Amino acid sequence: MPEQLDLFVPGVVYLDVIFTGLRELPGPGTEVWAPGMGSCPGGVANLAVAASRLGLHTGLGTALSTDAYGEFCHQVLSRQEGIDLSASLRVDDWHSPVTVSLAYDRDRSMITHGHPLPTDADGLVNGLPPARSAAVSLAGSGTDWVHRAKAGGTLVFADVGWDETEAWSRDVLAALTDCHAFLPNAVEAMRYTRTDEPRQALDKLSGLAPVVVVTCGGDGALAVDAGTGEVAAVPAVPVEALDPTGAGDVFTAGFITGTLSGWPLADRLAFANLVAALSVQHFGGSLSAPGWGDIADWWQAVRRAGARRHDDAPESALARRYGFLDDVIPPGRRTAVHRATATIARLSDARADH
Repeated sequence: MPEQLDLFVPGVVYLDVIFTGLRELPGPGTEVWAPGMGSCPGGVANLAVAASRLGLHTGLGTALSTDAYGEFCHQVLSRQEGIDLSASLRVDDWHSPVTVSLAYDRDRSMITHGHPLPTDADGLVNGLPPARSAAVSLAGSGTDWVHRAKAGGTLVFADVGWDETEAWSRDVLAALTDCHAFLPNAVEAMRYTRTDEPRQALDKLSGLAPVVVVTCGGDGALAVDAGTGEVAAVPAVPVEALDPTGAGDVFTAGFITGTLSGWPLADRLAFANLVAALSVQHFGGSLSAPGWGDIADWWQAVRRAGARRHDDAPESALARRYGFLDDVIPPGRRTAVHRATATIARLSDARADH
């Protein structure tokens, strides 16, 4: 019998190619040079990599082409990031999905090419492995596996993407009856509930799943846990944001980590906010996901800053809020996982200092 995963993530993996440091976007018939470039697996790999760097035994259910792009993604995910690919397949005669991203003025434009994922009737590529938790996008196709996952004792964490039809039909949320947690962002939550405030949206969504979290970007996150009766609102960690790509996936990875570890709701939110904040300080989806070494370095700096200030200072308040990190950061932080470089060009030079 296969070893149980901590987290199973099915879906499409893209090869992400990121150009950074652009002074302007190219106009018709023009060419611009990018001082920085990086490449890494993207799509559902963002969540899988973020979770793996936090120590979760993570598996992907995806198709990876046997072309050069697919081979690169396979090597990075399996060898560098330690992700279990036993529920994935290598596929001939199928072009790897690719996204080219142009980072400019703290935003980005993207071009994507891809083909439908070869899945079975349940929406999976190579079956449903035993797992403590799983992630699903309700906006995607093929979610029949979610009911089987719940029946097998798996905690399913759901998000939902932007509704291009702008109908925001509540029918999309029907699968939440089989989910443990729902984590929409504030805009999505308000659109589906026809409300004007994130807290109003949280109130209307509570009860659709045992745990509901509404992420509010720079304003932090709100959540309710019907199982424990906890309600929490935690502000975001103040950082200079460079690239928000993948921050939602990193938040979800942090929240799942705290949930599987049995942390209080407020600490789960605080940790998810922290890892998401650390990710937006760097470019490039899965390239930016922090590991425990990055978290430990941040905590050491915050604790020192808080000790030098009076009790009412923001630095002191931040140190008090994250005091639980002393109990959860793995020992030996200097050898703990840090952000890793994954790029076809051997050395990533994706950066903002141009």
